[in-house]
Formats: sequence, structure tokens, C-alpha cells
Amino acid sequence: MTFEIWFAYLITVLFFMVTPGPSHLLMLSNSMAHGFRPSLATALGDLSANSLQILAAGLGLASLVLASQDFFTVVKWAGVAYLVYLGIQKIRTAGRMPSGASGGPGRRSLFLQGFLTSAVNPKAVVFFAGLFPLFLDPGAPLASQIFILGVTYIVVDGSFLCFYGAAAGWLSKRLQARAKAWLDRASGGFLIAAAVLLSLRQAGTR
Repeated sequence: MTFEIWFAYLITVLFFMVTPGPSHLLMLSNSMAHGFRPSLATALGDLSANSLQILAAGLGLASLVLASQDFFTVVKWAGVAYLVYLGIQKIRTAGRMPSGASGGPGRRSLFLQGFLTSAVNPKAVVFFAGLFPLFLDPGAPLASQIFILGVTYIVVDGSFLCFYGAAAGWLSKRLQARAKAWLDRASGGFLIAAAVLLSLRQAGTR
């Protein structure tokens, strides 16, 4: 893989990330509600799903997912319903629970939220199925190319997630004492907004 191809891929990923998506809004929500460090479990879940999508794209399996429209649609709407449920629950219980509360089960839940949101995001599936293979050279070893492109995507996506999470966590700490209920409501709003974005995205569009 030449530097020119890798750089073109990097620019493509940056353009892909420039508008906050469902995973970024989820990261904002969880960082505001639980703090930045616990919300890193959300980022880890998102990046874990991305890693599997990259592997599937490299092996040529992602196109099979897109071909199963009915199954993919059901899974996507289940993810939308899950995010809406979490958002409504957060708004209903605004101000009742300590925002710093966390633990083993809580972190597992945050990881699952990040994983599911990324896994059922049609935009991510289309990117890996349609654009990712364009940067692979069939005449060169595929494993090393997939590794380089995959690591590049993970680093860029992880940086964006950490930026959003750190900013939301910083704001949450400073407003926590006086505006806990409003922070929780905003957190729930971000969850619902993530669900809306997810519902509007179609697997057949780019």
C-alpha cells in the first residue's frame, strides 16, 4: 500500500467522521451522565463492533449483511427502540441517581450500548462494505493492508469519541452540583437523538 492511497483513505475517514453520528451522541450522553472514564466502556464497545466490521469487510462478508435487508432492518429498529427506551428512562429519572454511580454491571451496560449502536448503524456497514475494499490492492498481501486501514479507522474514531466524551465529562463536572437534573435530561435527549439518526439512515445509501 502506497502512502498516497493511505492518505486518501485517511481523508475519507475524516470526512466520514466530521458530522457526529449515533455513536458520538451516545458517547456524549454517557459521559454527561456517568463521567468520561466510565464512558470509555462505550467507546470500547463501539470500536469493538468496528473491528468486527473491518474484519468482515476484509473477508468479503459485509456484502452478505447488506444483502439480508429484512434481517438487517429488524436488527436496526431493535437498536433504535433500545436507544429510545434508554433516553426516556434517563429523562424520567433525571436528578434521582448519582451521576458518578458506576461499577462492573454499569460498565458492561455502557459497553453493550456502544457495541450495539455501532453494529446496527447502516452508515458504518455501508462504509466498510462499499468503501473499505476500494483501498485494498488485490495484488498485495491483504492481511497487512486490512490491518493498516483498520488501525487507522480505529485511531481516528477513537480520537473523536474521546474528544466528545472528554468535553461532555468536563462540562458535567462543572455543572453537576447545580444542574444535575438538566444534565440527565440532556443526556436522555442525546440518546433519543442518536436513535433518530440511526432510524433515518438506510443501508442502501451513502
